[in-house]
Amino acid sequence: MYDNRVSGYLYIAPFLIGLATFTLFPFLASFLLSFSDYQLQDPVEQARFLGLGNYTQMAGDDTFHGSLGVTFLYVFITVPLKLAFALFIAFVLNFKLRGIGFFRTAYYVPSILGGSVAIAVLWRYVFAGDGLINQVLVWAGGEPLNWLGEPAYALFTVVLLRLWQFGSAMVVFLAGLQNIPTDLYEAATIDGAGKARIFFTITLPLLTPVIFFNFIMQIVQAFQEFNGPYIITGGGPLKSTYLLPLMIYEEAFKYFNVGYAAALSWVLFLIIALFTIIAFASAKYWVFYGNEREDGE
Repeated sequence: MYDNRVSGYLYIAPFLIGLATFTLFPFLASFLLSFSDYQLQDPVEQARFLGLGNYTQMAGDDTFHGSLGVTFLYVFITVPLKLAFALFIAFVLNFKLRGIGFFRTAYYVPSILGGSVAIAVLWRYVFAGDGLINQVLVWAGGEPLNWLGEPAYALFTVVLLRLWQFGSAMVVFLAGLQNIPTDLYEAATIDGAGKARIFFTITLPLLTPVIFFNFIMQIVQAFQEFNGPYIITGGGPLKSTYLLPLMIYEEAFKYFNVGYAAALSWVLFLIIALFTIIAFASAKYWVFYGNEREDGE
């Protein structure tokens, strides 16, 4: 008798082959290479086993320390600001107003375009010395700023590009807002609760699962940011935007130190995993699920 499971495995075989070829194999290969001194231009057979040599090298690598610090600063600035801004826009777009569908689409478009190379190039020209931003400043009576040449301003331009891509988080927040029962708002209004009290006692607690999901996604994406720093500033000036993914790329494809780059990528992976574990461990203290009360009765 023909087993239907065979058909199932045949249907998912392309996915399994792609997963093994382009995900699992590079994942395991990078782990092995992180313990070697493999150089990109040399055959793999010439690579020497270093043990923890690449990892101990990081302890004395000032470039790594600086890149790690900039990466943490970038993440700690962008994630809260992006979540807050996305929630604010979603809250505004949740009102039933004329033409609201157009504005929902318009605010989502930057999240589709923002991560592209073309937008990063456009961003670099907008913040150039004679770019649009400085032209507006001069027109308003101000002085042009060296956006890409000053460390503080350069990091700001990269952060701003990240914040501009708030559309995906906004859509998730909007879906969460629309799933909150309206009878809760009606009951709170009858009891005399104001707008602020309703938001902090009903809306925000019921949105915590959505906030948690968006927080995890934004943490992972922010730690992996590459296009913006690479195209807009190239990691400069003075490595003020030299994020860890950019350092990994340059170690592998500019200096050909694939072994060291693999070790750096595994450190980045462990950092992301650590933040994710901490987030899941803390979720029981602040994430509210609507069925918790029923489960506890």
